[in-house]
Amino acid sequence: MNKVAVLYTTPSGNDISLDEVLKTWDNLSKIPGVSYTMVHFDGFPTAEEFNQKIEKDVDAILGVWITPKFLNETFFDAHPNVTYIAGLAHGYQELDWALTRSRGITITNTMYGEYTIAEYAFSLLLDICKQTSYSSQHVKKTDWTNTQKRYMAAPVNQVELYQKTFGIIGLGAIGFRAAKMAEAFGMNVIAYNRSKKTDTKYDFIKQVSFQEVLGQADVISLHIALNEHTKNIINKEAISKMKDGAILINTARGSLIDEQALTEALQSGKIYGAGLDVLVNEPPLADDSLLTCDNALITPHIAWMPKTCRLRQLSMAIDNYESYLNGNPVSVIN
Repeated sequence: MNKVAVLYTTPSGNDISLDEVLKTWDNLSKIPGVSYTMVHFDGFPTAEEFNQKIEKDVDAILGVWITPKFLNETFFDAHPNVTYIAGLAHGYQELDWALTRSRGITITNTMYGEYTIAEYAFSLLLDICKQTSYSSQHVKKTDWTNTQKRYMAAPVNQVELYQKTFGIIGLGAIGFRAAKMAEAFGMNVIAYNRSKKTDTKYDFIKQVSFQEVLGQADVISLHIALNEHTKNIINKEAISKMKDGAILINTARGSLIDEQALTEALQSGKIYGAGLDVLVNEPPLADDSLLTCDNALITPHIAWMPKTCRLRQLSMAIDNYESYLNGNPVSVIN
């Protein structure tokens, strides 16, 4: 019998219930030879809490935070049966990959939200470029019977995306979907990826260097994992090489950006606007300089949160584990 620990927290938002979450996870019981236990955490646990709360004899753990804090030698010594660990997110941070490989542990992520996160990146971009909500409020709040204001006049400037250059940093599943959306808007699409993509489906994308994306793109959208090589990849030097008036979108991880450098660029107008679903500190500190920038659109790390997407996330994690048990592991990251 394969013994599985499933980590969960009480879901946030009003559109999904804990009962729906637990009912979805119960599909694990349909896999022959699997028994599972739900392990509740109220927020992010410490490494010690994580170590202590997971039973010593589990074979697999689903829903782990893939960060350096949890998956270490101390944890694996205390849980010698573990051979499979699944994170629920697309993104993950660095850890001791060699250690996990040497112990024969398979680690996977869950590619559940490539469409919805790419959609959200474009919603941030469109809000910056079109400001439809602002214009709607302008119409609703103006007394048009007692004003000399012209009705058919834009209350804010607009930016047209057609024939602009959309630059992608990280051409994984989400980056590719963002590229397809940009193409549909009539944009020229360029991208930098650590290794060149060779499948014919990428033919509409011009794959270039990181420096070329910085210098050529009117819009830059970040879709890479956070690690020691990518932390602050958008820093003062990188921003200086960007086009004047470029737009920056980040739905990946906050620490990809040097936020002080971004603040200065927003204040000076070097960067026209930034759409950020992620920050270095979440929630932001009271004195976070980005909060003072009117041209920074900031949302609370919710690009992944539609109900359909969250339930798909759990179902895919179950399917991935079943694929592993059948000898065909998918989404392996180590």
